[in-house]
Amino acid sequence: MSGAALGLEIVFVFFLALFLLHRYGDFKKQHRLVIIATLLAWYLCFLIVFILPLDVSTTIYNRCKLAVNSSPAESNGSYVTLAPSKQKCFKPWSYIPNGIMPIFWRVVYWTSQFLTWILLPFMQSYARSGGFSITGKIKTALIENAIYYGTYLLIFGAFLIYVAVNPNFNLQWNQLQTIGIAAANTWGLFLLVLLLGYGLVEIPRSHWNGAKRGYLLMKTYFKAAKLMTEKADAEENLEDIMEEVRKVSESIKYNHPLRKCVDTILKKCPSEYQERMGRNMDDYEDFDERQNSYPSEKSLVKLHKQVIYSVQRHRRTQVQWQILLEQAFYLEDVAKNETSATRQFVHTFHSQEPENKIIQYFYTPTVEWYWECLLRPWFYRVLAVVLATFSVIVVWSECTFFSTKPVLSLFAVFIQLAEKTYNYIYIEMACFLTIFFLSICVYSTVFRIRVFNYYYLASHHQTDAYSLLFSGMLFCRLTPPLCLNFLGLTHMDATISHKNTQPTAYTSIMGSMRVLSFIADGFYIYYPMLVVILCIATYFSLGTRCLNLLGFQQFMGDSEMTSDLIDEGKELIRRGK
Repeated sequence: MSGAALGLEIVFVFFLALFLLHRYGDFKKQHRLVIIATLLAWYLCFLIVFILPLDVSTTIYNRCKLAVNSSPAESNGSYVTLAPSKQKCFKPWSYIPNGIMPIFWRVVYWTSQFLTWILLPFMQSYARSGGFSITGKIKTALIENAIYYGTYLLIFGAFLIYVAVNPNFNLQWNQLQTIGIAAANTWGLFLLVLLLGYGLVEIPRSHWNGAKRGYLLMKTYFKAAKLMTEKADAEENLEDIMEEVRKVSESIKYNHPLRKCVDTILKKCPSEYQERMGRNMDDYEDFDERQNSYPSEKSLVKLHKQVIYSVQRHRRTQVQWQILLEQAFYLEDVAKNETSATRQFVHTFHSQEPENKIIQYFYTPTVEWYWECLLRPWFYRVLAVVLATFSVIVVWSECTFFSTKPVLSLFAVFIQLAEKTYNYIYIEMACFLTIFFLSICVYSTVFRIRVFNYYYLASHHQTDAYSLLFSGMLFCRLTPPLCLNFLGLTHMDATISHKNTQPTAYTSIMGSMRVLSFIADGFYIYYPMLVVILCIATYFSLGTRCLNLLGFQQFMGDSEMTSDLIDEGKELIRRGK
């Protein structure tokens, strides 16, 4: 079985990343390079999360072998036997042979760093560029990223100068590499704690509120009112942009040198606008016969960029509105069916898509009623309690993982108890659940946050190329410090445990952070404690209240504006029926 678990997880994680990308991206309309780059970024980050538990179990086995080999021992099949005490180091079923993991981590880590710091930022600017040629887009991307790259070179230079002027250090290549890793991980850890503090509270709370049907319906009405405002704004913006395109198309005729640029813009417009503009064109009019002021190529590039943005935004709001209508109708159906005497779920509107016959056979109206009206609320409550328990354990461990005598981090206690009996299945499951929960808290926040209309991950294939690439960039920056934080919580990082033991292959690739003691002994230890403050702020919805004060309306039950928007949304849903 050596290496089989690694191969299975590599294949499974690939299809997981492909499935999620298919949900948010559009394989048919978006550029292949955007899809490939985003898929590779998501895949590598998910792969690190899934493979790290195997690295932990393999490291524990290797430590046992080292302890056994330090005394007279004899080999016996799949384990090594210590002669005096008869101690046995059983080889885990997922054992990965020596030499594979260091190469694997080195390839995965440096590929992800190349993506996040060089390739993806460049592709973001390239994707948003309104240029009409590859050369023009590349030039625009290089100019936009000049300040970006310069800033990070300045930060790296500051770390380099600190080490160079310190007489205690003899700067070598491996130390220089460690400085680069430390700079990247410090930036990632800073953002990681912010996202983690939000997710640790919001995920259990969202599941608890998911059991409240009235709450979900009110929030859906609130979303409908906000989305209708955004939808109307998107339609108005599209009309204005299309009017500009029409004027440009009428002024620049077919024999004008810039006509190819105009045709490229027209291809990006919705079909109904293309037909309308095509009917108003005069193919035989010479652009030299009238002294018109023609737009420059630079203005056409800007217009092209505006067309791409406005069309994508308009399409996204249209799709989201239809999805929100269906959600509202379904929640209203649940509210009506809760008092049904027949205990059979009745839909106001049946789905237009044909249902799977197998699902239709087992998921009958009676089964649907029991699940939606009786079992699902309780399932969500139990799940919320479990998630809240995990959150409390994480917060406690984040504040105490630096303590080794006594060991206060609960995750470290769990792993050390299993390590004494070499229960590798338990070790891998405990590690996987821990890092999976941390990843869910961080990654779900990345999927939820929205920075106006510049970054927004919208499901049902409505995410633009810029947001997809930005998400891949965030994942690649957050995952390495997330894994180091996990190894610190479980005391598998020698920097935290202060034990002279064999490190995990992942930690060995990171290098010794002792090169920068103020980071290893200061920032990495004490900064994660801020998660307590962030959790408290999230619990009392301080961020939501601040956004409300700034004029960005958020769902708050005690707000008069929220009540007005709920009433408006309810009326919009009624009209939608």
